[in-house]
Amino acid sequence: MKNLPAYVRPDRLQTLIQAALGEDVDSGDITSIATIPAHKHATAILKAKEAGIIAGLQVFEAVLNEVDRSIESKWTQSDGDHISSGAILGTISGPARSILMAERVALNFLQRMSGIATLTNRMVQALNGTNCKLLDTRKTAPGLRMLDKWAVLLGGGFNHRVGLFDMMLIKENHIAAAGSIENALNRANEWRLGLEQIETQKTPHLGSGKGGTSPSDIKIEIEVTSIEELTRVLAHGGADRVMLDNFVVIDASGHIDTSRLDHAVKMVNGQMETEASGNITLDTLGAIGRSGVDYISSGALTHSVKAMDFSLLITIDE
Repeated sequence: MKNLPAYVRPDRLQTLIQAALGEDVDSGDITSIATIPAHKHATAILKAKEAGIIAGLQVFEAVLNEVDRSIESKWTQSDGDHISSGAILGTISGPARSILMAERVALNFLQRMSGIATLTNRMVQALNGTNCKLLDTRKTAPGLRMLDKWAVLLGGGFNHRVGLFDMMLIKENHIAAAGSIENALNRANEWRLGLEQIETQKTPHLGSGKGGTSPSDIKIEIEVTSIEELTRVLAHGGADRVMLDNFVVIDASGHIDTSRLDHAVKMVNGQMETEASGNITLDTLGAIGRSGVDYISSGALTHSVKAMDFSLLITIDE
């Protein structure tokens, strides 16, 4: 496999594929075993039934290899390509039983990843003419985060943080537990600056496999929900980025009011990075991007995705 993000580790991908095959195949594909002679060979065409961005061909091939290494594939498209409805992505040949055993799991990964990449691309296009970058969130399908986030990259978006281990995001519950915005920022900076000699926790995660990130490399982001809270963050100065949550209002008529976001971005004036969240849709992206905010994060990229439709058309060879 090539051009993988650091968090897509081949060993973890193989474990994920094995788990997916385990729940689908279990003790065997009894339909194929009962109806298809073991010696039968087949050729299959992978076809797109709608236009979009391809994501997951490498995962598709990894599923085939996990089922039967004698299956051969020849791709005419690559991950990240924009394809039209009816496009042929490639051909697959090998034992008929093996292809049918791999089919559903391989398609499930490809359809979800391509759906994410396609939606991401549409949202990125809506930001044309701005300098704003589109980010994903941690609102991913459990167990599929590395694939969900990889699909966002293939669609032209950017990853926010992979998990709880590679960036601080101080949200309202953290602030409440710490006692105040100032307390939360003080403690975050004390951890970052004062614990550089202490090894970070060894909790398994989707990162580089090095067991954590050095505290001095960790960025601190804090969420605010009002101009008053933003004023306190700016006065403190201990954050690298501020998340402006629900600073955009959509009224009953559908009018998009970005005045509070515009004001907030001007207040920050480059002192730290800015990120907008809340009320992020295809209709609002352009207006939000034009506010001058550095980033827009959208959970919808991965939590509300519509799978892209593909078909695998199999012919038994004579």
